[in-house]
Amino acid sequence: MLGIGLKIASVGIFLVMSSLLKAADDVPPGQLVFFRSLFAILPIIVFLVYRRELMAGLKTARPMGHLWRGLIGVCGMGCGFYALTRLPLPEAVAINYAMPLLIVVFSAIFLGEVVRLYRWSAVLIGLIGVAIIIWPRLSIFSGGITDASGATAGAIAALGGALFGAIAMLLVRNLVHTERSATIVLYFSVTCTAISLATIPFGWVWPTPQQAALLIGAGIAGGIAQVLLTECYRYADMSVIAPFEYTSMLLSIGIGYLFFGEVPTIQMLVGGVIVVAAGIFIILREHQLGLERGRARRVTTPQG
Repeated sequence: MLGIGLKIASVGIFLVMSSLLKAADDVPPGQLVFFRSLFAILPIIVFLVYRRELMAGLKTARPMGHLWRGLIGVCGMGCGFYALTRLPLPEAVAINYAMPLLIVVFSAIFLGEVVRLYRWSAVLIGLIGVAIIIWPRLSIFSGGITDASGATAGAIAALGGALFGAIAMLLVRNLVHTERSATIVLYFSVTCTAISLATIPFGWVWPTPQQAALLIGAGIAGGIAQVLLTECYRYADMSVIAPFEYTSMLLSIGIGYLFFGEVPTIQMLVGGVIVVAAGIFIILREHQLGLERGRARRVTTPQG
């Protein structure tokens, strides 16, 4: 229960972070990434000092691995944050649910993982749900790639953010073989902060005091949420905790309505339910396969 509680808390605080970034109007995505990454370092360092893992977290044998993960992470966050400024909050959150579906696809293509009919079917159904969500926004055939509100570009950016996020998770899978969790978390924020500075020529703005407060709060919230996310896996298995990621659907609808006056469309609700169902099925299937592999290892003799 503690693990589940920490997971739900991390989901809620990540949504607070997204809401603060969304409320900071007219700030370029690269600048949003900078503030989110820079001020996330503060709670992460406090947490590592408390755990006496700061020095261990600074040690790495794979700096280039962290650099690549940071580069992909900046692209993913930039796309996701741009989507937040152009789409209703629940819609941006729902499109991001494509990420675990894409992880399955990329794992099969790039890592050679065996994906059978059940998971392929879930991926296909989930992507159909994503298509239902974004289809009303795709006015590309009638009015160009950007409509009056930028919602079309926002939907495409949200899908791009999910794609980059899936690639980043594959890089993390590779890093965990040699790197500590503390190292991965710390270097991600540091590299994203540094890389995001490259977006200055694309038009940063001088934030007002209100915008600065929102951006700093978003960064601190992101760091706290990351710490809670890291801690929740200490108290429960991933297969138990992962489905609670989808509590963000309900929370985003509530936050979007209360603070931004956003009412979800029927397409968003239908597509979101389909994507959530597909994601939960994949999680449960992964858990079942993990149990089967564990039983197989226990009954296999040392000679094979």
